Amino acid sequence: MNSPRKVAIITGASQGIGASLVKAYRDRDYRVVANSRSIKPSSDPDVVAIAGDIADRAVAERLVNEAMSRFGRVDTLVNNAGIFIAKPFTAYTAEDYANVLSVNLNGFFHITQLAIAQMEKQGSGHVVNITTTLAEYAIDGVPSVLASLTKGGLNSATKSLAIEYAKRGIRVNAVAPGVIKTPMHGAETHAALAALHPVGRMGEISDVVEATLYLESAGFVTGEILHVDGGQSAGH
Repeated sequence: MNSPRKVAIITGASQGIGASLVKAYRDRDYRVVANSRSIKPSSDPDVVAIAGDIADRAVAERLVNEAMSRFGRVDTLVNNAGIFIAKPFTAYTAEDYANVLSVNLNGFFHITQLAIAQMEKQGSGHVVNITTTLAEYAIDGVPSVLASLTKGGLNSATKSLAIEYAKRGIRVNAVAPGVIKTPMHGAETHAALAALHPVGRMGEISDVVEATLYLESAGFVTGEILHVDGGQSAGH
């Protein structure tokens, strides 16, 4: 069933930033295919919730296939799914390494490849990768080598894909947040995390959502790494 209404695929969509992105795109009258390992079915007929590990190519195939069979198109992909493990470099285990690379890189690769293939047929599309400022600007006391290794790779891939597909109507951008106030950060950590940002506060989920929506509507912007980090990337 083809329809002029736009369709977004959003990964890591069951809570926090991902769940807010689903709501934001629905508020813009997008139909949404939402994915996470633990996502529950939606009562909204314009939201298809698909549970599964995005690192599994079969799950990525299902997301695109459902978007096409239910809604007839894929206009936007937001790669929000990700794992962050803060440990000293020598304390990372082989399992930590495998898990982070599986979601952050394999998950990105499979769904992005499949989504862009469909966007190419349509002659238009937009990919937004949610990365992290830590990939470019390390912070003493916040050990984050695996985030740098994977999300830094996504920043580079963002620019590479933007150039590869610039003349084919497909834009590729990234949002690089600082520390965002989500359920993964207990209230007892908020003061210390706020101090990491020159503006003196943690980011809100809405800050990331608004940046993503800006990129969505910014037709002349591609290959951009948009830092939403309270000034972290500018210096300390």
